[in-house]
Amino acid sequence: MAIPSDSPQIVRELTERTAANDVLMQPTCDRITTLWVSRQDLRGMLLYLKSQTYTLLFDLTAIDERRRTHRPALPGSDFTVVYHLLSFQRNEDIRLKVALVEDDLSLPTVTHIWPSANWYEREVWDMFGIAFDGHPHLKRILMPPTWQGHPLRKDHYARATEAEPFSLSDEQQEIEQDALRFVPEEWGMRRSGDGTDFMFLNMGPNHPSVHGVFRIALQLDGEEIVDALPDIGYHHRGAEKMGERQSWHTYIPYTDRVDYLGGSMNNLPYVLSVEQLACIQVPERAQVIRVMICELYRLASHLLFYGTYTQDLGQMSPIFYMFIDREKVFDIIESISGARMHSSYFRIGGVAMDLPKGWDKRIREFIDYLPARLDQYDKMVLQNGTLKRRTQGVGSYNTDEAIDWSVTGPNLRATGFAWDYRKARPYSGYENFEFDIPTGRHGDCYDRCTVRVEEMRQSLRIIRQCLDNMPEGPHKAYHPLATPPPKERTLHDIETLIQHFLNVSWGPVIPAGECCMTVEATKGLNGYYLTSDGGTMSYRTRIRTPSFPHLQMIPMMCRGMMIPDLVAILASIDFVMADVDR
Repeated sequence: MAIPSDSPQIVRELTERTAANDVLMQPTCDRITTLWVSRQDLRGMLLYLKSQTYTLLFDLTAIDERRRTHRPALPGSDFTVVYHLLSFQRNEDIRLKVALVEDDLSLPTVTHIWPSANWYEREVWDMFGIAFDGHPHLKRILMPPTWQGHPLRKDHYARATEAEPFSLSDEQQEIEQDALRFVPEEWGMRRSGDGTDFMFLNMGPNHPSVHGVFRIALQLDGEEIVDALPDIGYHHRGAEKMGERQSWHTYIPYTDRVDYLGGSMNNLPYVLSVEQLACIQVPERAQVIRVMICELYRLASHLLFYGTYTQDLGQMSPIFYMFIDREKVFDIIESISGARMHSSYFRIGGVAMDLPKGWDKRIREFIDYLPARLDQYDKMVLQNGTLKRRTQGVGSYNTDEAIDWSVTGPNLRATGFAWDYRKARPYSGYENFEFDIPTGRHGDCYDRCTVRVEEMRQSLRIIRQCLDNMPEGPHKAYHPLATPPPKERTLHDIETLIQHFLNVSWGPVIPAGECCMTVEATKGLNGYYLTSDGGTMSYRTRIRTPSFPHLQMIPMMCRGMMIPDLVAILASIDFVMADVDR
């Protein structure tokens, strides 16, 4: 499909200014402008788009197209590399796709345009075997260095039972151990002079301050950090691969475990994407319930951040108080959904069950109780002189640097940039709620904390509005693809009972198409880019998490700092490794 005359202005400008050839426009369910471009035109087009305010590299991923059957009017492609850009000024996205054949899987690197592309390109190489010419360090990032094959290819096994039984001979064990040896030169480290040698410190993968199974190799001059190399992948468990072998419905509990501190907030972008593909309209009551549950999980996540942040900096008391309040949040969620951290409460078309009788009493008591506690915490933490000295001016960056590194959420707003997805692109009815966007000024460790603290107060405002304005009506859509269908539909006659059985056991058949839906999650922008081939399972499940690009900034933030400063920086980022490694 060629570029139509009524295409967006940026598309016409892009093709004219770059003199690009063979540009095709693809319609998608998410209505994001999607262009197929040639390998030769790619770099020039990306440079032009960045100059035209598409400054954030939101995502960079790939699709193995070889088994996909529903590709109407799309270019022939064995593998497709996808570049997803976001413009804050225009408040819109654009997606560029490049078709590749299996015998020639390479593209030019874009790390000189966006430094955050470094890890994204490494991930595509690791998962799909697509090379990026000119990349400074194109090595595996999530899989072990000795891994055979590329896991997100369709011909790579998905279960251990599909592979040969595992065995490890003495010879192979030596090869595996040797592959783990850290060679500084291979990571780009250099000695300061001929008469010097490297001094290293491995921080992690078991150190409590790295908040999970995460390793940072530090190059030191005394206690001063010369360089830092984050090493991820220890927590990788194939979340995207699982999404391609579970039915649309049964994959929902897996999403809870991505940012496992965000609970059902992880369900939301996934079910929103499926609902967009299936053209399901979610009832107003279900939308408000979803907003309330999301904000409760935001409170739970931020309370944990607040407590561990202070603990990492040497304060022991606050975390005990904050965990008490976090437990109160979980008690509320459990009374509504039946579970606490991983409630998997959202469903395709709505929520799992309606609110129980008397649901509002406990929530109202909590939102009346917490503001005074937050004021106490301000005195204990934010007004503490020692904590201020440890965090103010440490690990700072400005807005332009944050966007270059694909930083989103509170870590971006800490630089003074008031941009929140709930305000800019409201979803699930957020346009009906009044709340402010907290910002910082310096983009340092202190501001990243103060933004999250104020976000908790704004979450309380939103929850109170949910309490006062909860609409009546169904908690799930009466749509044939809503899964599982409302109980009254299942017991009407034998046909509806059969439909219920098929939707739950095999999953609904979602129309072919592509859709990416994004939410303002606890740690930044979390998006699910789903590709349906018209079946009962996702053909491609891409999870764009905020923590993955955030950790890339660690070297820039800590060079010239001391080791205790790095502890403060890690605490202020607010990440979990499941959100990074997936």
